[in-house]
Amino acid sequence: MKAYLEPKDIDLMERAVSCLRDRLLVRLLFRLGCRVSEALALKVSDIDFARGTVAILHLKIRIRLSCTKCKARLGKRHQFCPECGEEVNEATKRQQEHRRIRVLPVDKHTLEMLEDYIIRNQLTCNDSSALVFGLNRHRAWQIVRNCAKRAGLPDLLNPETGRVRGVSPHRLRDAFCVHAMKLDDSGDALRLLQEHLGHASFNTTARYRKVAGEEHRRWYESLWNGTV
Repeated sequence: MKAYLEPKDIDLMERAVSCLRDRLLVRLLFRLGCRVSEALALKVSDIDFARGTVAILHLKIRIRLSCTKCKARLGKRHQFCPECGEEVNEATKRQQEHRRIRVLPVDKHTLEMLEDYIIRNQLTCNDSSALVFGLNRHRAWQIVRNCAKRAGLPDLLNPETGRVRGVSPHRLRDAFCVHAMKLDDSGDALRLLQEHLGHASFNTTARYRKVAGEEHRRWYESLWNGTV
């Protein structure tokens, strides 16, 4: 049992479906390495066919807790306010939205598929609210899971926890990351991958280098080169 999908697995998933929408969803999740929420939020107006790019909006909602007496910041586990010492029975909640937009290049064939899909469904770039897919998250998960089953793909083994998991939209994002690292795991490539994925932390991106680059094995084997 393997931990990550490979490009040939994604190709099998694409071939296993006859519906252009489902095929396009699978392809975008892998080829762009985007989150399922980002793919589902994609609007027709976000696609620049002339430049061959897609604008991805990453919306992250954070809840901040504050003391009702002195307004000091609180953690989820605080029983007493660190500033005024007041017992925390109820905290003020404030929701903050963090929006980031990143513009990603799209390969020629995927761009052609997007254009074909938009024309077939009579979607218009003039309507700023027109979504490409019009699916909810649960339905997108079902589509990916069913595509994997039709393609005959087995479940995947989590290399960190040892748990077996089914093929999901995020596993396509993982496959993109590992594929990119196998081709180039240099420092510059890591920086570009971090920017492409929209990772706030470099460490989040760097974990794929360990998986794809097999640095530890290469280092260990180099210790014994020329020895019996």
